[in-house]
Amino acid sequence: MTAEGRRPRLRDIADLVGISEAAASFALNGKPGVSEATRRRVLDVARELNWSPHHAARALTGAGSSTVGLVIARSAQDVGTELFFHRLMTGMQVVLSRRHYALLFQVVGSVDEEIETYRRWQHERRVDGVVLVDLRRHDRRPAAVAALGLPALIAGGPDPGGALPSVSIDDSAAMKAIMRHLKETGHERVAYVSGTASMLHVHLRVESFEKTGSDLGFSDCRTLSTDFSAAAGEAVTESVLRGNPRPTALIYDNEVLAVAGVDVIRRHALHVPGDVSIVVWEDTPVCTALRPALTALRRDAVGFGADVAERLLTLLAGEPATDHEERVPSLIARASTLGDASTPGDAGA
Repeated sequence: MTAEGRRPRLRDIADLVGISEAAASFALNGKPGVSEATRRRVLDVARELNWSPHHAARALTGAGSSTVGLVIARSAQDVGTELFFHRLMTGMQVVLSRRHYALLFQVVGSVDEEIETYRRWQHERRVDGVVLVDLRRHDRRPAAVAALGLPALIAGGPDPGGALPSVSIDDSAAMKAIMRHLKETGHERVAYVSGTASMLHVHLRVESFEKTGSDLGFSDCRTLSTDFSAAAGEAVTESVLRGNPRPTALIYDNEVLAVAGVDVIRRHALHVPGDVSIVVWEDTPVCTALRPALTALRRDAVGFGADVAERLLTLLAGEPATDHEERVPSLIARASTLGDASTPGDAGA
């Protein structure tokens, strides 16, 4: 703070160093036009005053906000419990921090609120670009963001409408790997406990699940949709275990659903993998903490987030951005599918 107790301004730094505001701005932003000695003096004074840029003023001068936005239209509980989002944001932040960018994150209740957030951010010039997640089928967001002129990249996809570039993972190939593994371990009846059916990545997984099940000759493949919550995972697992014949293998879309499912299996006095095998779409520490350890798909979500941030920054630098597909996740086979089916396993933690 200044002696008057107000927020320090660029003018204060310029006056203390004895240069113009323009020269002080050049020094702070690493632009040519000032000597190295002057640049060092300006930076020293800025640190002494605890100065930070006023982002609204930077935006008005065309300097940008040095901020990237991420909005997730899910319940706060979903976002808080699903490790994928934490890993995604960690990967993004690693790259953004190196380039002196901030990540502005917001959780909203609907797609309409998400679009309105983008409109407000664009009007206020709060962000230089945004990352979209959880692409829906027939999604309005890519076209809406493109119409705003707001640089954007999709984490997921690719965008069927072609409005925005994306960084995606081949969910179809990943599901094929799961189904081949279950076929090789002797299963014929499989249930897929999926997330929200309206989401594009879930839709692609379901399509691959059904097609691969048919191609490999499974006798029974059924999909049960949830909202990704533990309560839904519990209810669906309860229902499917009461079926006759019940599935011999369950695929869960995330670790939250899987933990809820394991609890139901245990209450039914059934064993993993003796009575039912389990595969989880997202490998997390939970998968190895449970006993038996759960077979799971391993993908580098932190690396995925880093790639998303790198490609968005490339877009912000004015370079063309194209769709990019990440490496297919690898299936880590563990005791929940590899145990001897004749020997009951332990479904407890």
